[in-house]
Amino acid sequence: MSSTRPTTAHVVVVGAGMVAHRFVESLLSRSGDAWRVTLIGEERRHPYDRVALTSFFAGASADDLTLARSVTDDERVEFLSDDPVVRLDRAARRVVTRSGRSVGYDRLVLATGSYAARLAVDGFDLDGCFVYRTLDDVAALRAFVQRRSAELGRPLVGTVIGGGLLGLEAAGALHGLDVDCTVVQSSDRLMSAQLDQPAGDALRRLIEARGIGVRTGAITTRLDPDAAGRVTGLEFRDGSYARTDVVVFTVGVRPRDELARHAELQVDPRGGVVIDAACRTSDRRILAVGEVASFEGQAVGLVAPGYAMAEVAATGLLGGEAEFPGFDLSTKLKLSGVDVASFGDAFAQTPGALDVVYADPIAGVYKKLVLSDDAKTLLGGILVGDASAYGSLRPLVGGALGGDPAGYLLPENAAAPKAELPDAALVCSCNSVTAGAIRHAVHEEGCGDVTAVKACTKAGAACGSCVMTIKKIVSTELAKTGATLSTALCEHFALSRRQLFDAVRVSGLSTFSGVIERFGTGRGCDICKPVLASILSTLTGTHVLDGENATLQDTNDHVMANMQKDGSYSVVPRIPGGEITPHGLLVIGQVAQDFGLYTKITGGQRIDMFGARLEQLPAIWKRLVDEGFESGHAYGKSLRTVKSCVGSTWCRYGVQDAVGMAVRLELRYRGLRSPHKIKLGVSGCARECAEARGKDVGVIATETGWNLYVGGNGGFTPRHAVLLAESLDDDALITAIDRFLMYYIFTADRLQRTAPWFEDLEGGIEGLRAVIFDDSLGICGDLDAAVARHLDGYEDEWKATLDDPEKLRRFASFVNAPDTPDPSLAYTVERGQPRPATEEERQGGGVLIAGTMLEVRR
Repeated sequence: MSSTRPTTAHVVVVGAGMVAHRFVESLLSRSGDAWRVTLIGEERRHPYDRVALTSFFAGASADDLTLARSVTDDERVEFLSDDPVVRLDRAARRVVTRSGRSVGYDRLVLATGSYAARLAVDGFDLDGCFVYRTLDDVAALRAFVQRRSAELGRPLVGTVIGGGLLGLEAAGALHGLDVDCTVVQSSDRLMSAQLDQPAGDALRRLIEARGIGVRTGAITTRLDPDAAGRVTGLEFRDGSYARTDVVVFTVGVRPRDELARHAELQVDPRGGVVIDAACRTSDRRILAVGEVASFEGQAVGLVAPGYAMAEVAATGLLGGEAEFPGFDLSTKLKLSGVDVASFGDAFAQTPGALDVVYADPIAGVYKKLVLSDDAKTLLGGILVGDASAYGSLRPLVGGALGGDPAGYLLPENAAAPKAELPDAALVCSCNSVTAGAIRHAVHEEGCGDVTAVKACTKAGAACGSCVMTIKKIVSTELAKTGATLSTALCEHFALSRRQLFDAVRVSGLSTFSGVIERFGTGRGCDICKPVLASILSTLTGTHVLDGENATLQDTNDHVMANMQKDGSYSVVPRIPGGEITPHGLLVIGQVAQDFGLYTKITGGQRIDMFGARLEQLPAIWKRLVDEGFESGHAYGKSLRTVKSCVGSTWCRYGVQDAVGMAVRLELRYRGLRSPHKIKLGVSGCARECAEARGKDVGVIATETGWNLYVGGNGGFTPRHAVLLAESLDDDALITAIDRFLMYYIFTADRLQRTAPWFEDLEGGIEGLRAVIFDDSLGICGDLDAAVARHLDGYEDEWKATLDDPEKLRRFASFVNAPDTPDPSLAYTVERGQPRPATEEERQGGGVLIAGTMLEVRR
């Protein structure tokens, strides 16, 4: 919208991508009414997250990728979409858009980004050839694949030309669409700009293990058409030929510098508008940021340097001084299931640089640290197969490691040196808060706990994944002053979660009111209530909806289902070990069809059904329970899944019955409440198809028994599990897992996964072994008894709910009309299944309203 407020200056931003959005956001947050902004975009959309394009193939919508609209909706901003600038008149200080609109400026910021290049070969523009750059690009690619595969009646054969970071993401997207995909790379290895030869070889093995082909040293010379003008094959310089139905070019990007060239701004011969350290072009009234900008002869297609330029440019317009420090080319591969990172001087080009390398070809792991000639200063590194150390190592580039470099590379990474993060290290990436800013908040702003730091700096206020790191920094800084970080659970309990667990266990109290009367104050809050609910569930085995404890639960536990983005719920029956009978599949399919639910097989080998209304949940679960299904506890801080391969039952490589063990473990720990969710994996051999080492508890079969790994997880901060014990028989394995899980439940902090809990354990892995196998704390009897109580008291929560009319009264969208559907729910059909309609689709009509979906679909 246009501003009516008096302003002193006007900045026009040409381009409406991620970097332009960051510039406007930074400028507005610091300028008051000093500037008004006109943001001019080429695409018809609001600025969106181009880095997350691949998530579009996993079901993310354009709305999901849209960046904060508070920027474009600000009254100081006029946003012009779908109207690119076609001419820049420097003398008149005006830009002219495609529609003929003329906009004057006091300052101009070029943020036009780049465009995706295509190979200059015959056939590059055939039908079926795509680039991977914008939402329109990926939407067109997906539509083509779906349409063409339906026409041919078979999965397509696809080729991605270019084996860099973007090429591998594109290959993963095609693979997810059931395309038989091959990556063609002209150099001798994948990601050749970031990885050395051994790392490239390791990455190739990981990519091929996912079912994606790799062809290196292959230079495409032409693309061949069929009779209808569609791409049908590729020819290579060595004379070979490959059939293909779809081609995606990911051979690099080129700066969109044509406006600057026509306006006679200085442009680098290799492309890009030349800027100085203040992001100023050869015309001091014009700045350039992001991929269109060339600094010291480089124009780089990464978003992080663009963000840094945006902050520098905004600071300059506000009268401050800031300089762009140069390009940080650190990268991390975002292809699901493949962990790759490169940072700093990865190729050891610094004179005298030393390499420290760890390689495990069987596990698909290659790690290299590049050090100064005295082996003290970290210069860079490469991580393939296990990039869990990336977050802690990258901020240390240029500084001392503070310990044995090998400690950062070995699988037993819990023993790695704990170097203090430098002030410049980014702790909260969501809100760009550094370790130095957190230290400043502690020492200069008087913040004495995580909550105060969050309020002062916004660190941890978004996704929350960095809270444990923030807590460690705050604790360390307070210790330097002689103070200590409070371990109080919240304002109502001075005890930590561990202390509260012990207090409830010893006192025998079984209600929240009893616990808070004896050990706390007030009425409780949304922090302590769910914690007490979990503790009481573990110690007393009561139903989550029994008595006053039902009021302690959050939204998901309260209705025993996960709420989705549109207010509907998911239904997730337990499928132990991923094993299900044909009859069970038919039951789930019939339920999903009858209730018009979206169905998806998850990475945890379960079937999720989405779109259930609140009042439908009992009817859906009645059908499932009658057929022998139980709650999968997808909504709880509890055991989620035990993933397994087929093991020795079917696989010619399997050496133990992985499915049988997975089923045994899942039935043993189902419903076990804990500080955070728990995931297990069981692999029938060292090939590790169940990805057990990425789980809280991982079990891998050997010829002599089971190897037990603990403390792994995926998510924001991935961790590889650490080997706890080898060659265990079935009973010894289960006893060890019993004690590990209960020790974790007894002692972990609120919302602490097993990985960070394990890292904080005194004595590390050896200390944990002593507790579990040697009973060094004298608590093994208590841990075993706790498991026994859990097994004796287990009941399926949904079955118990269906048998209790009082509990069933909770499941109504409207109190006075319990069977009336929520009219705010609306859906559209995509790929033959319902999904929540976007706001644009709702306004355009033709959507399915809740309560009518079943009839429409039939």
